[in-house]
Amino acid sequence: MQFSVRNGISALAVLAISLIIAGCASPGNVAPQAHSNDPMSLDAGAAIRAADLDAQWPAVDWWRTYQDPQLNSWVEAALAGNPTLAVAQARVRNAQALAAVNAAALAPQVNGSLSIQGQHWPDNAYYGPGPLADQTTWNNTGVLSLSYHLDLWGRDKNAAEAALDLAHASAADARAAQLEIEANVVRTYIEMSLNYELLDIEKSTLAQQQQVADLANRRLKGGLGTQLEVSQAETPLPESERRIDALEESIALGRNQLAALAGKGPGAGDTITRPQLALNGPAGLPSTLPAELIGHRPDIVAARWTVAAQARGIDVAHADFYPNINLLASVGGFAAMGPFFQFLHAQNGQWTAGPAASLPILDGGRLRAQLGAASAGYDIAAGQYNQAIVDALKEISDQVVRIRSLETQAKDAQRSVDIATKNYRLSREGYRRGLTDYVNVLIAQTQQLRAQEGVARVQAERLNARATLVAALGGGLVEPADGPSEAETWPESERRKAAKRAGTSTGPSANTSVGAAANATATAPH
Repeated sequence: MQFSVRNGISALAVLAISLIIAGCASPGNVAPQAHSNDPMSLDAGAAIRAADLDAQWPAVDWWRTYQDPQLNSWVEAALAGNPTLAVAQARVRNAQALAAVNAAALAPQVNGSLSIQGQHWPDNAYYGPGPLADQTTWNNTGVLSLSYHLDLWGRDKNAAEAALDLAHASAADARAAQLEIEANVVRTYIEMSLNYELLDIEKSTLAQQQQVADLANRRLKGGLGTQLEVSQAETPLPESERRIDALEESIALGRNQLAALAGKGPGAGDTITRPQLALNGPAGLPSTLPAELIGHRPDIVAARWTVAAQARGIDVAHADFYPNINLLASVGGFAAMGPFFQFLHAQNGQWTAGPAASLPILDGGRLRAQLGAASAGYDIAAGQYNQAIVDALKEISDQVVRIRSLETQAKDAQRSVDIATKNYRLSREGYRRGLTDYVNVLIAQTQQLRAQEGVARVQAERLNARATLVAALGGGLVEPADGPSEAETWPESERRKAAKRAGTSTGPSANTSVGAAANATATAPH
């Protein structure tokens, strides 16, 4: 009879547990709506397809293609001393530490506690404790506890992986910050080089203007010219001197900017001499387009890691719907109103061991709302990743178009200089011989100045376009393998749904694109 009662109690317990689990909070149809685009689904455009297929990816030290040792030293100084880069690196260390905190939840936890309290009892006939009157006793407790979360549903594992994914994203962001600093140093240096070139042109133009003014004065003294011609010849001189002052100011400001990028005071820029840049470095594209193209960019890699972290966040939110089971154990000693070491005696020892379970039943929709927030977070990350891909392809295509256009512009600008220089020499010689008036000289001189400035600006724009293209390609800092695999960028629950719709039972195979699974999930009703 006793055996039957026990069996009945066990059956009722199993039934009760089953009913409780069945009545747990349900995730319903909450699921992410967005998906990460497959880069191969986007048209890279004619400009990228027609790019140099034999070119290689930029090297890590890509700025050395400009062949200027001074530039090399200032880029290296910026990478070593820039405060913004130091902050980005500190964020990486912070993210790594947070990932370690989350990973600790996967390991058994052992904690100890010790409480030692002495108490002196009063000697009072009305209040005193009788035999303990005017005595001192100890109330001591010592406990060693062990806890281990079974993590049957992968909550702790996914939380740790999400934190690690964010640490990877922070590292990619730090590499993006490094690339931006490198590009800013190069751009500032190129602008300084342009200002030096424009300064040379302005000084040369000023010298020409002074020569023409001297010629006008000699013609006036010789009775061949007029005071109007002298006034016309001297009018451009103050403006040319002002332009020279403005360019010297821009050069000084460029030195300050380079010093600031290197994390130094303005005085460090005083040692910067005139840049010596080469225009003949490579500026082509690799042969594998466009998937490999965008995979080298740090911001793309960071965006993919963020998507992976949000996918793990959805798995964490799903796990919260299931029972939480821990294994608990403790051993310790307890003693009250005894000697100091009384709690260490065997008869005062105590131990506990066994599982502890908790599960949600009625939570007012909190867990479902958390899952909804996690799904929305994934949609945001996926949308940002998709936008980053679009922006990357646009930036690369823009720079390819620009580089090719500037190659043609450079030839046209040089032809313009040649023609304007010839025209200026002819007009000046005609004015010297009295065959033409000064207006023709002034017009020819202005045309020559503008043509020379055009050549200098086109050359600087070519250098800038090359630097921007290298930055758009990722600067040689990141390999595509540094990012997460496609399987890591989609929640487990959605992968299973997509696999089920595809007629498989084990999930997507190695050749199945997660993007395709995502498309199937996003287009199917939930």
